Amino acid sequence: MRQAGIPVDLIMSKIAENGRSVRSKIRRASEILLSDLKTDIANTPYEVVYQEDRVKLKHYRSDSKIKQKTPLLIVYALINRETMLDLEPGRSVVERFLENGIDLYMVDWGYPSRKDRFLDFDDHINGYIDNIVEFIRKRNSVEKINIMGICMGGTFSVIYSALHPQKVRNLVTTVTPTNFDTDKGLLNLWMKQIDVDLIVDHHGNLSAEFMNLGFLMLNPARLMIDKYVGFMENMDNKSFVENFIRMEKWIFDSPDLPGEVFRQFIKDCYQENKLIQNRLEIGGKRVDLKNLTMPLLNIYGKFDHLVPPEACNQLCQNVGSTDTEDICLKTGHIGIYVSSKCQELFAPKIASWLKERDLDKPQINNSHQLLHPKETKIDHKEVSPKGVKINHKEVSVHPKGIAVQQKGVGHA
Repeated sequence: MRQAGIPVDLIMSKIAENGRSVRSKIRRASEILLSDLKTDIANTPYEVVYQEDRVKLKHYRSDSKIKQKTPLLIVYALINRETMLDLEPGRSVVERFLENGIDLYMVDWGYPSRKDRFLDFDDHINGYIDNIVEFIRKRNSVEKINIMGICMGGTFSVIYSALHPQKVRNLVTTVTPTNFDTDKGLLNLWMKQIDVDLIVDHHGNLSAEFMNLGFLMLNPARLMIDKYVGFMENMDNKSFVENFIRMEKWIFDSPDLPGEVFRQFIKDCYQENKLIQNRLEIGGKRVDLKNLTMPLLNIYGKFDHLVPPEACNQLCQNVGSTDTEDICLKTGHIGIYVSSKCQELFAPKIASWLKERDLDKPQINNSHQLLHPKETKIDHKEVSPKGVKINHKEVSVHPKGIAVQQKGVGHA
């Protein structure tokens, strides 16, 4: 029996074909990388209407008519920059809010210097944030404003709203850690073990370079290898290259973190979990979550490796409000704000939720609000078709895996 020969001609033909494809791709990539790329971020017009030290308050201008009389203040984290919410036209949370008629303000924490190392939670929450809230209240002639907090900024917003509930009409928290008693996520494990006193006493402010390296090490395969492999595979796609560069600009435009804020965040939150237990004291006052009697919308990511769901999903059941809602999106920490799928839901959902509660006596439907016309409603305590454990009787499950939990409705 004759033995089959090796198809040398076919192999060589395939090699030649792949070589031509690679050369063509490299030529196209070179043309793109040498062309005039559009990689600017934070293009939505705004003006700085208030400034105190390094901290600025942005007020966004819009051609759309303001439809909600209560202004919204976004409190971003002190880590990274608020420009992530306005990466590019068409992929901008800021843009979506303005299109929905929201009068939008945003805190720009600036870049801390060595003199800021001794500023702690009290200075940022009862100092900068409260001064900003007072400015907005007077500027807009309103008694209360809406606040939306992001990540650590969400933690600050929760604390502020508990200490000053008379100034907050509605509170929105997104990827906001409030329960730190969890071993989910490498960050939680690290923070429980580090000697924060040694770091702060020696270095003062926590440098942006150190934090970025730490975040990369949380998932090195994806953040240090897969990301750049993906770039090589798509470097002949101009739109992909532009988006990639925008994200890189945002990631590496990181401010340092004031030393005492870092010390207090690690000790009081990660290591002692005081916030959710109502044991945290700020400026000599105890932070009692039962003081959060305003409507609360809490949104977090199912696949968030920095702030896992277990760090977020305990808030609503520990506050004093009778109008709370949990939304768990099937995405990660940043995907909530920048992914195309979440863009269709995230900002419009917040805008509609705020609009319902914008009146002095809001008329809110007691039935659960659907987020998508194809959602199905479930009326049991067990498990949704996607395997999401439900702790409330009435839930809606989005066909793409968005679990929604609601505690009740009514203005406290």
